[in-house]
Amino acid sequence: MCGRFSLWLTLSDLKEAWPDFVFPEAMEPRYNIAPSQDIAVVPNNGEGKVEFFRWGLVPFWAKEPSIGDRMINARAETVAEKPAFRTPFRKRRCLVLADGFYEWRAEAGQKTKTPMYIRLASKKPFAFAGLWEIWNPDTTPVLSCTIITITPNELVAPIHNRMPVILPPEAYAQWLSPTEQDPETLQRLLKPYPAENMTAYPVSRVVNNPYSDVPACIEPVAI
Repeated sequence: MCGRFSLWLTLSDLKEAWPDFVFPEAMEPRYNIAPSQDIAVVPNNGEGKVEFFRWGLVPFWAKEPSIGDRMINARAETVAEKPAFRTPFRKRRCLVLADGFYEWRAEAGQKTKTPMYIRLASKKPFAFAGLWEIWNPDTTPVLSCTIITITPNELVAPIHNRMPVILPPEAYAQWLSPTEQDPETLQRLLKPYPAENMTAYPVSRVVNNPYSDVPACIEPVAI
């Protein structure tokens, strides 16, 4: 599962990482992004623009948008089959921009888990593999998205049994293609990011509160 992440690097850092994307004039740093909030994505509409979609995919057939609260993640192993995800997987994909994410590690003999901050060893931003959908397009459209998860690599495995799919830049073109894609071809892109290119460290439990969106969330702490 991926239930919290960050995007706090400066706009110049983001533009350097993704020179082909069109960014808004300003982006507020986010240290503790939580489900149901609007998150920065690049949808596969051929425009290459950074837009803001609600985190938690609302299927087009849903009666109420609240169903999205239960669809913040899509499992890579079943994404091509699940009714809520199979059509977006073929037609409506997106990149979810991030520079780190959180998982909670169980500690031996303790009831309280330790929040861990996980990012690239290079400290550069990256993109999760995401899907997007539009709900209620004829009245009040809701643009929403989900993050695809996979079995963890060697770094994340001791922390959690899932991790988000981080796409390498060479996969962006295919993932963002506006044309319908073959699920089997897309499936090859969904794999754990190399552990040797990532790092993880414990952070303050202030991140446990989804309303705490402050730099202290990403600062390392001693255990």
